[in-house]
Amino acid sequence: MKKVGIIMGSDSDLPIVKKATDMLSTLDVPFEVHVYSAHRTPAEASDFAKNARSNGFGAIIAAAGMAAHLAGAIAANTTLPVIGIPCKGGMMDGLDALLSTVQMPTGIPVATVALNGAANAALLAAQIIAVEDAQLAAKLDQKRKADAAVVLEKDKGISERL
Repeated sequence: MKKVGIIMGSDSDLPIVKKATDMLSTLDVPFEVHVYSAHRTPAEASDFAKNARSNGFGAIIAAAGMAAHLAGAIAANTTLPVIGIPCKGGMMDGLDALLSTVQMPTGIPVATVALNGAANAALLAAQIIAVEDAQLAAKLDQKRKADAAVVLEKDKGISERL
């Protein structure tokens, strides 16, 4: 199975990224986590991205706040799917990160999830890998069914209370 690379611009992003690692662990998807900054360690970030495919990765998640150039910097150096997690914080409470992540030029796409949307980033990475992995696809189907059952149980509870 292909691995998911998770890159965060700062170790302060770890509480957000933990939601992605937890989700990938639940699905038994292998992953690696690194701290590389688009601005402070551009050579290391570039090297990771350029070698990701040959190192067994199938998708990359990049989490960053404020200027949030990390996902774009990673995507500029690989043709693997890159999923950006814009992180809340700073003067604009994440709006700057969201706009920086979602507004990529034609030819360098970055899929973008919601602010702090690490669990969805992990699910999207797993879905990408599951295109060629039937076992992982089955796990994702099971998770969807379990999630639906939880909602239907809550619906039943509300109906009974009202």
